[in-house]
Amino acid sequence: MDRLRGELIDIIEWTDDSRDTLAWRFPRHQNEIKSGAKLIVREGQAAVFVDKGRLADVFEPGTYTLDTANLPILSTLEGWKYGFESPFKAEVYFIRTTRVVDQKWGTKNPIMLRDPEFGPTRLRAFGTYGFKVSDPATFLDTLVGTSGDVDTGAITDQIRNLIVARFTDVLGSAKLAALDLAANVDELGGFVAEKMADDMAEYGIEVVNLLVENVSLPPAVEKLLDERTGMGVIGDLGAYTQFQTAQAISKAAENPGGGAAAAGVGLGAGLAMANQMGGAMMGGAAPQQAAPAPSAPPPPPDAVSFHVSKSGQSTGPFGLDALRQQAASGDLTRETFVWSERLGEWKAAGEVDALRGVFGATPPPPPDA
Repeated sequence: MDRLRGELIDIIEWTDDSRDTLAWRFPRHQNEIKSGAKLIVREGQAAVFVDKGRLADVFEPGTYTLDTANLPILSTLEGWKYGFESPFKAEVYFIRTTRVVDQKWGTKNPIMLRDPEFGPTRLRAFGTYGFKVSDPATFLDTLVGTSGDVDTGAITDQIRNLIVARFTDVLGSAKLAALDLAANVDELGGFVAEKMADDMAEYGIEVVNLLVENVSLPPAVEKLLDERTGMGVIGDLGAYTQFQTAQAISKAAENPGGGAAAAGVGLGAGLAMANQMGGAMMGGAAPQQAAPAPSAPPPPPDAVSFHVSKSGQSTGPFGLDALRQQAASGDLTRETFVWSERLGEWKAAGEVDALRGVFGATPPPPPDA
């Protein structure tokens, strides 16, 4: 039945709708093709004739009648120039010439480089690329061979490995800082595609639209970069420390069972750290301990003064010596109302600790009582 079907069928074509097949061999009983058969090559295809292991003819898109006029090389090999009408033996391979897009590539292991800013570091990269068969004859000779079908998986691994190798070479030669790679990914993709053009030409393949989507640093380095970026966002470290301290005090106020003391310690430590770091950042000079600002001495105890209420009028202010004289003369009693800035309100003189010495000590009751 295969032989009979081969004698009856005189149309050679490939209508496979697969997006992964790169080469497909037309099946014929004993590879016998009749003279006068129709060959249909669609757009995005090429048909390659192989006779006894040797490439005979390559056909571009179009419709052909297989005779001595359309098969000059194969006619010479098979003797068609003598007018033979019997079938000739030849293999017909259809090659896909359209682009295969959205293929992934990436570095399996980090690339060791000497970064001009960070020093020795490791980088990873990934992206996408496309390719197409640019020379069907070379592609058939180097990759297809005698295989009946060849899909994209037969070549993508080799292309990925070649991209990584050439990308490493280009990245090392460019000597770009890791932080500057984001601004040069388009150029990197073009350089890599150009550098691997000769290698891919050996397979009859052309790499197109090679894109570098991302170049990343190790996670530990990225964490340090995030911290450095955070410091840049903070800007004024002293103001930020004060803001953090204010938040800590606010939280401590919500926990009166012990947060106030911790907040006070944190306030002092935070301000000291802010002063030291601020001094270290000024002009790159060696940090020096800043001299404490002079503070005004507290007022002596006798300098405390009070206003005294007499007949509904505020009198004074009076110092402690004057108040002692008033207490001795009876003008000032323990029930007399006094006021000062420290008190903030009017209070009886006997309730103010600072005035206890003005009235003298009250003797305890005698033992007889």
